[in-house]
Amino acid sequence: MPVTSNTITNAIPGPVLITGHTGFKGTWLTLLLEALNVEVVGLSLPAIPHSLFQRLNRSGMVNEALVDIRNIDEVNKFISHTKPSSIFHLAAQPLVLESYKSPVDTFAVNVVGTANILDASFKSSSVQSIVVSTTDKVYRNDSSPIRFKESDPLGGKDPYSASKVGTENVVLAWQNIKKVSGGPRVVAVRAGNVIGGGDWAANRIVPDLVRAFKDDSPIEIRNPQSTRPWQHVLDPLRGYISTLLAINEGKEISAINFGPSEASLTVRELVSIAARTWPNASRILFGEGSDIAESVTLDLDSSLAQEKLNWKPFWTQQEAIESTFAWWKGVLVRLDEPLLLCRRDIDYALSLEEKKAT
Repeated sequence: MPVTSNTITNAIPGPVLITGHTGFKGTWLTLLLEALNVEVVGLSLPAIPHSLFQRLNRSGMVNEALVDIRNIDEVNKFISHTKPSSIFHLAAQPLVLESYKSPVDTFAVNVVGTANILDASFKSSSVQSIVVSTTDKVYRNDSSPIRFKESDPLGGKDPYSASKVGTENVVLAWQNIKKVSGGPRVVAVRAGNVIGGGDWAANRIVPDLVRAFKDDSPIEIRNPQSTRPWQHVLDPLRGYISTLLAINEGKEISAINFGPSEASLTVRELVSIAARTWPNASRILFGEGSDIAESVTLDLDSSLAQEKLNWKPFWTQQEAIESTFAWWKGVLVRLDEPLLLCRRDIDYALSLEEKKAT
């Protein structure tokens, strides 16, 4: 389903709530919905320093509450006050390595926090649909070279992926609550490794490379042979919106993948592409072997999204990597205005959506 102002105008009757709106994906989703003339409200923790949200001076730009989703009273109060018709639930503890340091907090945010959002939504008279973002890492992964599809078994070996499997179980529980007692439509969306301008999180390969390139400092790359389904952030976000529109029309979707069309690239390939885009790229040191903290291979089958939503990525993996580092080079080297660079990418995506609609 094309994501255009015309398709959204009558499909979303009220404001859209984004949980985690101060995060990387949340900031991009807010900008994308605003470009589509959709009113956004936000519920999130405060933004991290140097984040895209801060670089764009987004504080106070939407009706927002900076609270922890583990606080059920505050969640209930905000949803009751803002009366959203739809919710994109992105708020999460999203880092694998951080989950090893703080496993209990990771489970509390990703599992209990999601239950709080769904419980408050089912008590609300306004909420009609909820799209819950999980991850490509929810699949039971023994490093076999397969493309995971939605019917494959779930299972997480690290605290982060295990907590996201817990999130999926929360979604399934509330899907069954809807069948028994009624309530909003709920769907889980599983995206590949999302990249794009503005991600500044610690222990992520792209922001780690950007920091090293910016400071002209050496960087050691762990797991260079690991594969990941890299994709430009706007590709899965278009998919999230298409999913919302589809379930609002009555399509039956319980969970759906969004990933690249081509086979996943290795970390080494991503680093090589990135280094070619940057003047005087830093000295890059490749580690040996594999880190047991993360799976070696990961690939997604997005044929269901193609079948149900007529969705496909607009950026290849190489183009997504090049676009991401071009964004950062514009901001950090040429001192371009980051909002203009975001709007450039959004305008490109929406122009292709318009062509698809005609």
